[in-house]
Amino acid sequence: MSMSDPLADMLTRIRNGAMVRFESVDIPHSNLKAHLAEVLKKEGYINDYHVIKDDKQGVLRVDLKYDQHNNRVITGLRRVSKPGRRVYVKTDAIPKVMSGLGMGVLSTSKGIVSDREARALGVGGEYLCEVW
Repeated sequence: MSMSDPLADMLTRIRNGAMVRFESVDIPHSNLKAHLAEVLKKEGYINDYHVIKDDKQGVLRVDLKYDQHNNRVITGLRRVSKPGRRVYVKTDAIPKVMSGLGMGVLSTSKGIVSDREARALGVGGEYLCEVW
């Protein structure tokens, strides 16, 4: 059976893994998911990610991040643009997540970028998800 929203599946796996304090989570690989993991790593929400080759599509292993008291760094993830309702934003309408404490992720003509980077580049796009 095909999955209708693979990005929501990735976010759910990360959310569930962080809630039960897993060291890492395995996700079926795609280029979009790898770019999202790159943005999460760049913004400091995960430690690292690795692509593991196999005979099929591959596996994206995301190493979750915790602070010195073993509290999770990612406390919330929310999918904004869904297959049934796509959400697009212009540069000047990119919302701030939790008054700037969180991060939004956009798919733009410059690639998958964080909300801060999209504002700096002056581009808008599809508002994929929010992380805090």
